[in-house]
Amino acid sequence: MGTAALAVSLDIPSLFQHAHWTVKGVMVLLALMFVVGLYIIIFKTMYLRRAAGETARFMDSFWKSRDIEQIYKTAQALRNSPVSQMFVAGYTELAKLASDESLKGDKEGNLSNVERALRRAQLTETTKLESMVPFLATTGSAAPFIGLLGTVVGIMFAFVSISESGSGAATLKVVGPHIAEALFATAIGLVAAIPAVMAYNYFMRRIKVQRSEMETFEQDYLNIIKRHFLR
Repeated sequence: MGTAALAVSLDIPSLFQHAHWTVKGVMVLLALMFVVGLYIIIFKTMYLRRAAGETARFMDSFWKSRDIEQIYKTAQALRNSPVSQMFVAGYTELAKLASDESLKGDKEGNLSNVERALRRAQLTETTKLESMVPFLATTGSAAPFIGLLGTVVGIMFAFVSISESGSGAATLKVVGPHIAEALFATAIGLVAAIPAVMAYNYFMRRIKVQRSEMETFEQDYLNIIKRHFLR
């Protein structure tokens, strides 16, 4: 092991190739976490951007149009907007109540049904907005410690190399590659964790804005229903 270590150059392929299998496993796990996290970051950035854009388009149509059927058609086309999907849920429930003769006199009950439909839609859309984001939080908190595990194991084997090589040969050339492997595991952990934490905080701020818009829309929608449909 000591002889092989002497020949190791401090480049990334060599660091991985000559690492102990435990350290290799840590590196592979961290690399997978980084790749998955990168995919989530790209996907959620595009998804939240579309959601915000379609919500703005829907709200513009909602407040400017007086034709509820046209608003409904617009909402159906804007499927990435959580607010438009709330409108679709409320409109569908309102249409059911309008077609049921036995429920037309129960104004409070009808309003409660519409409110529940809006709440269900809001919960569904919030779940969609938050999907996959917890993985970023997990990566951000766990990756540095996983990398630290690889560091500890690498340093342990560095000391084993010292003991096996004898005091006369216990030079930096013997233990250096093992220490480099250990530090490389830590570096991969940080590379996976730092963008994950930053993206998680960014996405949660964007999601908070979307949730606020959904809550505001719910109140506005219920007030409109009270004034015009359930009088």
